[in-house]
Amino acid sequence: MTNWLPDLSSGSGPLYQRLADSIESDIDKGVIDAGAKLPPQRDLAYDIGTTVGTIGRAYQLLRERGLVSGEVGRGTYVLGQRAADPKPDLEPAIQGTRPIDAPSGKLRFDSTAAPDVGQGAVIADMLARTAQEHPHDISSYTRDFPERWYEAGSRWLARNAFRPSLDSIVPTLGTHAAVMAAIAALTMPGDYVVFEHLTYSQIARSAGLIGRRTALVSADEDGIDPDDFERVCAQKHPKLMFLMPTAKNPTLVTLSAERRQAIARIAREYNVALIEDDLYGELTDDPTPLLAEYAPERTIVAGGLSKSVAAGVRGGWLSCPPAYRHRIRVAHKMMTGGLPFLLAEVGTRLVMSGQAGEIRKRCIAEIQARLAIVRDVLAGFDIKTRDNVPFVWLTLPDPWLSGTFKNACLAQGVLIDDEDEFKAGRSEQVFHGVRFGVSQPRQSKDVAGGVAVIRRLLDEGRAGYDSFS
Repeated sequence: MTNWLPDLSSGSGPLYQRLADSIESDIDKGVIDAGAKLPPQRDLAYDIGTTVGTIGRAYQLLRERGLVSGEVGRGTYVLGQRAADPKPDLEPAIQGTRPIDAPSGKLRFDSTAAPDVGQGAVIADMLARTAQEHPHDISSYTRDFPERWYEAGSRWLARNAFRPSLDSIVPTLGTHAAVMAAIAALTMPGDYVVFEHLTYSQIARSAGLIGRRTALVSADEDGIDPDDFERVCAQKHPKLMFLMPTAKNPTLVTLSAERRQAIARIAREYNVALIEDDLYGELTDDPTPLLAEYAPERTIVAGGLSKSVAAGVRGGWLSCPPAYRHRIRVAHKMMTGGLPFLLAEVGTRLVMSGQAGEIRKRCIAEIQARLAIVRDVLAGFDIKTRDNVPFVWLTLPDPWLSGTFKNACLAQGVLIDDEDEFKAGRSEQVFHGVRFGVSQPRQSKDVAGGVAVIRRLLDEGRAGYDSFS
């Protein structure tokens, strides 16, 4: 954009805050159009007589308010005008900050899929035998689900004292599809779904695409705040809440039994359904009872094979109160087009043969070895890890900002996720954290090399990285 300068004559607070407020005001007034490119940081710093760092902090604040997006090598663009949106919280950002097509030649620390431990050979054999034994089923649509598919789901989702019955199981095309089918079946467009400020935000974005609204609930170092959940229930009247009680993505927090009991009580009082994503929980040996044990009449448990066996198989199941089962199964078919026989059968055979359990053990051993590398290289920094879970939450030292650190890693050939990738909606909370996974590099030496890059950037600080885009 040309011939535009911010008005900094009014307002209070530091210059970067006044600059961000001025830009936000001009966006709301239509002075700056949706899609417009903001001036390069260096140019604007020169025009108003300040430092590039001040401009960077203002642009970062605008990103945290959900007003702009930064694109490496291209600049900073206005996302849209909130005044023109009659329901500003109806849809969260769709894409997030992770590129759909990752740059080639980069080290993938932005994925937590199961590591390659040789499971391809086992799966290849099962694929071949399935094709030989079920040629007609593979050539047609899947209309009938054999009982073994439900048995596999019941076996895989079982953890601690939780033992789901066969009449509660719905086989699904992965855990994400399971969760979205439940949301589609149990809510209507315009209904509120509760999410934490930081969570697996692709569910919130997907829910926004089908017209569900996001209500945010606060959390502390121990997880969801039950008092704030009750406030949200009283004010927003949500129909459903999505949560990850064990090893939450991205912060690795695990809810205590006391908080799970409190959440179950509040959900029952306000008639809120609960979706318990146990995808990472199934990797842990955490003994805390599942949320479903405290509120079995309203809790859907979702899980699958992607983090512990093989993401490409897309194996998943959910367990729900039997009264929900038919609606969710129909919704899953409508949302996904149907469950492919080949994938469902291979996932079932992996579980029922015991091979899935054996592969999970090998994956856990590999993850543990890689986490040991992280803990050694990043000793002294504020990192959170959890045994068996393939990602790390790093709280950045001052003066690093989450997005800036992500870009610095990208420039050094390492793909990680900044905190905005996990924000379920517009949030003023700032966490100054990044998440990186350790399961996708082919070898442990690649993990060591990527973590060394992260350590070097942390040691050098911002002085070792600057961007004028």
